[in-house]
Amino acid sequence: MVVNHTPMLPFRVQFKPGPRSYDQVVYAVKKAIISGALQPGDGFPSVRVMSQELGINPNTAQKVIAALVEERLLIVKPGIGTVLAEAGPASHEERKSLLGRDLERVVVEAQSLRLDYTEFVQAIEKHWIRLKGKQ
Repeated sequence: MVVNHTPMLPFRVQFKPGPRSYDQVVYAVKKAIISGALQPGDGFPSVRVMSQELGINPNTAQKVIAALVEERLLIVKPGIGTVLAEAGPASHEERKSLLGRDLERVVVEAQSLRLDYTEFVQAIEKHWIRLKGKQ
């Protein structure tokens, strides 16, 4: 599919068949935060802008923002707009809990690809190092 990236959006989304567009946008935003493309205090696109630029339903865009607010990655400031949070979740346990939501899915996918444990850990390490180097 088409890579959607415009000056209006500070993150990239490459929509792929299969996963819900909601999940793909949330992932793209989290990746932009991890890589440093989005910084604390940066403005975040409105529901209207996100839905128009990505070609997604406004309800999906609202759901993305609500999920990122719930995860404390975004803050809605009345009269100002939505911005990236200054800090992530308050506790180590909350951060682990957020990771756990996605980790199970990754493990299931690795097992369905018949990767053994060592291959899986090596793949994680490779991506960890690559993304860490971009910060």
